[in-house]
Amino acid sequence: MSGKSIVITGGTSGIGKAAALAFAAAGWQVAICGRRAEMLAQVKAEGGLALAEPVDVADPEAVARFFTQVRGAFGRLDVVFNNAGAFAPAAVFGDLPVDTWRRMVDTNLNGAFYVAREAFRLMREQAPQGGRIINNGSISAHVPRPQAASYTTTKHAISGLTKAISLDGRPFNIACGQIDIGNTATDMTARMSGGSLQADLSMKPEPTFDVKHVVDALLYMAGLPLDANVQTLTVMATNMPYIGRG
Repeated sequence: MSGKSIVITGGTSGIGKAAALAFAAAGWQVAICGRRAEMLAQVKAEGGLALAEPVDVADPEAVARFFTQVRGAFGRLDVVFNNAGAFAPAAVFGDLPVDTWRRMVDTNLNGAFYVAREAFRLMREQAPQGGRIINNGSISAHVPRPQAASYTTTKHAISGLTKAISLDGRPFNIACGQIDIGNTATDMTARMSGGSLQADLSMKPEPTFDVKHVVDALLYMAGLPLDANVQTLTVMATNMPYIGRG
């Protein structure tokens, strides 16, 4: 894979950071973006990354500028891991603030669209034509957690976005797949060991699993030739409440 290039959004922590470091170690040219400049610099130095730029994915102009930088740095783009996203505080549906709804849609859905659109354009224009987009969905792209309507809705929408890109990408040799992750051990899921809200509104600890296994799945998806595609892949803690949830 030496010389292949990948963009990873939300690359300053958690799954994004782990993926960036792993792809760099595997010989990929890696560009990351995120909102925290200091952490971007730390990850770039740690992994010897090619590019690390502060970007708010909810700003389409900032996303476009970032992909212009990517084009200049790499010449072509092979893979995008569309990873940036956010959680919202738990709220019963009738009490969900409009501002929270809008923020979640802007980051998790609109941001994913802006990134995928710029990646699609670059991959369509480059020669040889083509590339791969991997969207980070979630277990919540299939079943909700209680009091998480905004997050659940945006992640269900990612599934539709993935399918639409897959279809529209065919004439241009652009593949698109989705990875749905359940309870990998990161800073964002640290609280789960102390208890998570269940469908019956009880609080129970939930198991997690090593983020390395997410990274291994991403390396497999990204490493396929463009005539093969993982359309959807679910990797999760074996005993988490997903099958039978609700």
